[in-house]
This record gives sequence, C-alpha cells and structure tokens, in this order.
Amino acid sequence: MVAKVISGKNIRGLLNYNENKVGEGVAQCIATSGFGCDPQGLTFSDKLNRFRKVTALNQKVRTNAIHVSLNFDVSEKLTNEQLQAIASDYMTRIGFGEQPYLVYRHTDAAHPHVHIITTNVKVNGQRIDIHNIGRNQSEKARKEIELAYGLVRAEGRGKKREIEPVKVEKAIYGKSETKRSIANVVRMVTRSYKFTSLPELNAILRQFNVVADRGAEGTQMHNKKGLLYSLLDEKGNKIGVPIRASSIYGKPILANLEKQFKLNEALCKPYREKLKSVIDYTLRRRLSKEAFINALADKGVFVLFRENEEGRVYGVTFVDNQNKVVFNGSDLGKAYGARAILEQFSQAPDAPASGMRSHTHPAEMHAGELDLHLPAGVLTQAGVNQFLKELTTAQAHDFTSPEAAMKKRRKKRKRKGRSL
Repeated sequence: MVAKVISGKNIRGLLNYNENKVGEGVAQCIATSGFGCDPQGLTFSDKLNRFRKVTALNQKVRTNAIHVSLNFDVSEKLTNEQLQAIASDYMTRIGFGEQPYLVYRHTDAAHPHVHIITTNVKVNGQRIDIHNIGRNQSEKARKEIELAYGLVRAEGRGKKREIEPVKVEKAIYGKSETKRSIANVVRMVTRSYKFTSLPELNAILRQFNVVADRGAEGTQMHNKKGLLYSLLDEKGNKIGVPIRASSIYGKPILANLEKQFKLNEALCKPYREKLKSVIDYTLRRRLSKEAFINALADKGVFVLFRENEEGRVYGVTFVDNQNKVVFNGSDLGKAYGARAILEQFSQAPDAPASGMRSHTHPAEMHAGELDLHLPAGVLTQAGVNQFLKELTTAQAHDFTSPEAAMKKRRKKRKRKGRSL
C-alpha cells in the first residue's frame, strides 16, 4: 500500500475535485465519519457545511484541508467493505479517527485506491499538528496495515509500484456512452503524447476514432477559440453529438493545449532522428503506398496522409506510438514531405498487402518492435521550465488534481479612487 498525505487551504476545492469525479462516473463516496448518516443521505452542501462549521472553530488555522490517498497493488481486488475498514483503521492510527471525514473510491486507474477528505481542526477548536505526518504517523500506519490486512507491501517509503493506466480502446459509436468514450480517449492522449499543433493532436486522436474541431474560420466558435470533440465513423466522418472541451475532466481546451504545444516543441526533438531512420529504412524497400503504411504500422508508427476536399494529398503526419510523439513530414525534412514520399511510391513496384492492417491500434503494438529511446541527457531548452510552471500552476476552478483543487483563489483588490 502507498499512502500520501497533502494539505491545503481550500476544502471546498478538494470536495469539488472528488464530487466532479463522482459526476463523471469514475468515483463513489463509500464512507463517512462524523456526519451523522450514510453517504447516500448527504448533499454537496451537507458535506461542505459540516467541514465549514468545524474549521470555523479555529479561524487562525489557514491550512485546514487535508487530503489522503491510499493506493493498493493492481493485483488486489478489494471490496468497498474492505476499503472502508482500511480507511477507518488508517485514520485512527494517524490520529484522525475522531475527525469528520469522507472516503471516495476512485476507478479512474487500474489499481484500487481511495481518497479521503478531512480537516485538522478538532470539534473543540484545537489544531492537530500535521508536521511530518507523512514521514512519521502515516508511514508507521502504512506498515502496520499492510501486515494486519495481508496487503502487498510497498517497495519502500516514497517508492510506488508501477501503476498500470486504464486501458483505452477505440471509441465506437453506439458501443458505449459517447461522452465517456470521447473523454477517456482525450484524457489519455493529452496526458501521454507530445504534439505541437491541433492537426498533430488530431492525427493521434484519429487512431481512436475521435477528432477535435475548432469550427470553420469566421464562425463565432472559431473566433472565441472554442473546441469540440466528436466521434468518427469507419470512414472518418463525424457522428453523434459532439462534446465541449470544457466539459472534459482536465479541461483540454485550446488555451491549455497551446501551452502544451510550446512545451512539446522541445520535448519531441530527441525522437526526431530515430523516427527518420525508421522511415528511411522502410522507403528503401520500395513499397507501394499501402504497403508503406502497413510496414510502418508494424513498427509502431501510424501514417496519416492529409487530403483536401478534392482528394488531393497535401501533407503527411507520422505518429510514433512507442514514444508517444508526432511529427509532420515537412518538419522532419524535405525528403519526408508528402510530395517527396508520393514520388517514391509512383516509382515503386506494386507490393501485395493482403492480410496486412492499414491502421494499427496503439494497444496492439508490441513493446520492442521499435527501438526508439530517449538519448542520454534529456534535452533542456530556455523556456521549458516556464511552460512547466504554467502547466502545473492551479488556476481558478482548477480541479484537475487534489493539489490544484486545494489552492485558494486570489481575490482581486478593488482600486480605490474618487467616484463621480
């Protein structure tokens, strides 16, 4: 078991983070303590007001929001009752057994885990000292609970076992709920892949039958930098009702994506030459267009030839699904642009492509098929640290993580001046 304790100043934000997860269908409030009834009988206001009444007893305590996450090995199949018992035992052992707290079970990862919300202000107004609580009380409680419940032991303090992500499949219209299917794909892609433009992002998303759309130029949505995500059918046409980017957990709106574009320009570069060598090797085989696409797919590289409405190819994009990076052919060099590659196809003999896949799902790629590794000394470039800071700084109403959710929103000062 791995336990993590963090503190903050915004218990409402922390509650919002978990309740938003419940609304998305990836979390459930499974236990309460000090609330007088079961979770089913509590509204959001009931939960928030209970915490507010306790924290109001000692307004000198500014850092009064406590978040605990208990993470278990992926092999452990724990019931809600077992998780309730473990959470209760843990809270007692760290000195929070008499505090009001809520326990949420999250299902947005392959490993079982719970999130616990509480406060360090007692019902008598006294403050619970949380200095070094993670190193002292929490670490001791973790070891004791592992033995008491026969849990898989953590490899060491501060070290977590490898946690497998939720498997994301191609989104198929009618097979599952549209919004959840799109959201799962978008969250996985925006977190895992490195892309530097919206077309590059779409090249990745198309592998999962999803596309991001800004709307036509001149429309209100395009001018206001709106963004919709839609499902695609087998022919690549939009199908079903699109969903707003702002409604997806993590807010993959255009403003946030643009920050990733700038950062990824530097992060993609170490993979450029290796990808070029794989393409060069495949081109030397003098294959037809279809065989070329299939050969690279077997190497973990998805190829997308971009066409206009008349069917004319005007560009090519390569998605390296092993290293989760994407490059336009022209960015790799003149020899890798659509025109140069198509000219080689016109000279290549027809190659049989029966039984070959025209597109390969990233989940079907075999590790080791493509030996692309980050070279020693990861690239650093001026500006990267600043972009990292922007991406990790909590903004108003940012509930993308417990840490961000607990940061207080700054109030704007009103300028003083004469009124007319």
